[in-house]
Amino acid sequence: MKGAGGTSGGAGQFLLGLMLMCGGFYLLLNAVVVSSTFGLGARLFGVGGYGLTGGMILVPLVIGVVIIFYDARRFIGWLLALGAFAALVFGVISSVSLNLRTMSAFELICILVMAFGGLGLFLRSLRGQAEQERSDAQARGLRS
Repeated sequence: MKGAGGTSGGAGQFLLGLMLMCGGFYLLLNAVVVSSTFGLGARLFGVGGYGLTGGMILVPLVIGVVIIFYDARRFIGWLLALGAFAALVFGVISSVSLNLRTMSAFELICILVMAFGGLGLFLRSLRGQAEQERSDAQARGLRS
């Protein structure tokens, strides 16, 4: 009978590892606080000592959209609109800040043991035990 992942590894180890890993990573990600400094007046990019804001990036976006609606075959309209949209998305993502909420060392250690201990059990169950049994049998054969 095959175990987890089609290997001869244990299905119990697989399920226990999966539950520990999911619980640990859920608790870890739940402890992360996400904040952003993005705003239309906030500086997103610096070009030669001059700061570009989110509002300034909207100007080429609007011009590009106007050109696209006027004549959709004009390459410059698509270039302006897509370039400004990409710069805006990049600016929003780059302004995101991730911080870990305040917790005790015990809580953090428990979360990390759950997450990475579960990952270890999960991966061990997928490895399969036939390889280990073969290598053990070969080692016993060499000793006799």
